[in-house]
Amino acid sequence: MASSADVHVRICGQEIIKYDLEIKALVQDIRDCPGPQSTLMEFNSQVKEKFNKLRLRIQDLEQMAREQDRETDRLAILSETESQRRQMLSNQTAWRKANLACKLCIDHSEKDELLQGGDYQSTRQRKVTKECLVETSSNITESLMSISRMMSEQVKQSEDTIGTLATSSRTVLETNEEFKSMTGTIHFGRKLILKYNRRELTDKLLIFLALALFFATVLYILKKRLFPFI
Repeated sequence: MASSADVHVRICGQEIIKYDLEIKALVQDIRDCPGPQSTLMEFNSQVKEKFNKLRLRIQDLEQMAREQDRETDRLAILSETESQRRQMLSNQTAWRKANLACKLCIDHSEKDELLQGGDYQSTRQRKVTKECLVETSSNITESLMSISRMMSEQVKQSEDTIGTLATSSRTVLETNEEFKSMTGTIHFGRKLILKYNRRELTDKLLIFLALALFFATVLYILKKRLFPFI
């Protein structure tokens, strides 16, 4: 039966996958968006919200990894966390490219409108669009830098974990060598004990034979002196 911790890890992983798929769908919508600017801004707002939720769930998954009792479970969940962070970074990059593609599409549309006799309002709208896209690109860049910092911290933690595992492995090997040495000493001691037991048995047998010979001699002497005629 699965433990409560395993259930929480599984639920967290499912939510991460859900947010990842939703982000991919929104990025595709942005890439295909011909405008207007309000629609693009709405898509970007939704993407930011999904990224925030995704980031929090990845952090939760990392915290669950640190709370695992077994080292194998902890490393497996940390590996999954690192994989999800890389996937999130990939989505960030795709988001930025989708915004650039949408910007080019909107720019071409505005140029067509100008060539067809667009008015001042159209020109102003294009300026607003460019400013918003620049702001969006700046936000995406900031998010990418944040993800990069998080990945750098995770790499450092992974290095520390590997160092701890290496130290633990050396300790286990040293303990194993000590056990082997103790086993050899115990085996040698057992041989000595068996040897001394055999010697003790031999000594007891010799003593018994000596006593038997002594008593036989005494009986013989008594017989000759007390009963010489026998």
